[in-house]
Amino acid sequence: MLTIVLEGEGLTAAVCRSGDRVMAAFAQFKPDVVLLDLMLPGLDGMSVCRQIREKSAVPIIMLTAKSDTPDVVAGLEAGADDYITKPFKNTELVARIRARLRRSEQLAEPLVFGDIVLDPAGHTVTRKGEPLELTPLEFDLLACLLGNPSQVFTREILLQKVWGYHHPGDTKLVNVHMTRLRSKIEDDAENPEIIRTVRGVGYQAISPTA
Repeated sequence: MLTIVLEGEGLTAAVCRSGDRVMAAFAQFKPDVVLLDLMLPGLDGMSVCRQIREKSAVPIIMLTAKSDTPDVVAGLEAGADDYITKPFKNTELVARIRARLRRSEQLAEPLVFGDIVLDPAGHTVTRKGEPLELTPLEFDLLACLLGNPSQVFTREILLQKVWGYHHPGDTKLVNVHMTRLRSKIEDDAENPEIIRTVRGVGYQAISPTA
């Protein structure tokens, strides 16, 4: 059913029905985005997500019948970029896919923020001269915050700007991805010096000159 829907939207889909065969299919098809059901026969979707993330930064959208927060958070922490709970509307799924496929907005010049250099053209980030391995979504999230120093972004605004939501979304997406991003860019993720939490509001990049 999903293949018919996606091909009707001009997308090409390949189906893998067993978690044990996903990595072989992934290497052969080289997808631009992965729709990953957590309830797979064979190797479970959570384990598959971790395997994909070890090999690639391709966007991953979880399809799950489990709406409980611990299950969703576990999937996001395994490396998924977004999730959608069954049953869902086909239009919503297609919108999520197109949001993940869109190219990041290009800045005119590399963005320098303290000892971080973000290069939109090369889609690379370095800190203290060392490359940081960010997923495309983490790159967009960092670019949004560093490109607007000292501005406080609510989680809802970040969902709109980074995930492409044009309706109320689930803010746990932002929280989990912020934790992952901080683990990569901060010296001490528990005491962040680059992106701080504004209690009750959202997140803010801390200007190096502040």
